[in-house]
Amino acid sequence: MTSMPVAVPVSTDFVRRRRLYEEVAAKLEAEIHAGVFRAGDALPSERGLMSRFGVGRPAVRDALFSLQKLGLVEVRHGGRARVTQPTRQVVVDALSGAARHLLSVPDGVRQFQQARVFFETGLARHAAENAGPPDILALDRALAANREALGDLAAFEGTDVEFHHAIALIARNPIFESIHQAMFGWLTEQRHITLGAPRQQELAYRAHQQICAAIRDHDCDRAERMMRDHLQQVAKTYWKERSGR
Repeated sequence: MTSMPVAVPVSTDFVRRRRLYEEVAAKLEAEIHAGVFRAGDALPSERGLMSRFGVGRPAVRDALFSLQKLGLVEVRHGGRARVTQPTRQVVVDALSGAARHLLSVPDGVRQFQQARVFFETGLARHAAENAGPPDILALDRALAANREALGDLAAFEGTDVEFHHAIALIARNPIFESIHQAMFGWLTEQRHITLGAPRQQELAYRAHQQICAAIRDHDCDRAERMMRDHLQQVAKTYWKERSGR
């Protein structure tokens, strides 16, 4: 005889409160976007918000916490919440939890590797097309630091990040820079495992030389191709090292 599934009771108070806080948060967010409350403005007190929206204190506090996670308000103990200007870092940090989850699921790392190839080949092409003398100088310095770090894993990892970061900076787009920094943080394990493999530091430095030369020559196709070859080789080495562990 097949047993019937047991229904788990759901608190109607919890559902109601959750819906209420979402409604309060949505209304406050709309008012912030509309300019009713501007960056630096104090929101009404908790009691004032309770009266304004006809809800209890838990719904107000949950709504403010939700807006704080979005970077829209700052909640201080004993004081009124204040409207803040969202930063790029807040947006990236909000994505980090989801990114770590995606990295832990099957094929998650491969998907991030593919995303990195797509993103960084575009950065390399843009750099080759738009790099000016100061950009080339900064890239040459990053490459020189990368060369000097050969043989020192920790130092080489740091200069590897800085070399790719120098390419991202050429776009002069702070969103690109933030995404680039976040992606390097999410793929820390890949970088450590890969650069610890035999001869990988030398291979990585040689690839950096080729990418730098293509950008210096303003050869967009070659810069894109060299970056793609480099990142695909990095990914291949990572999976080879992982399988051997």
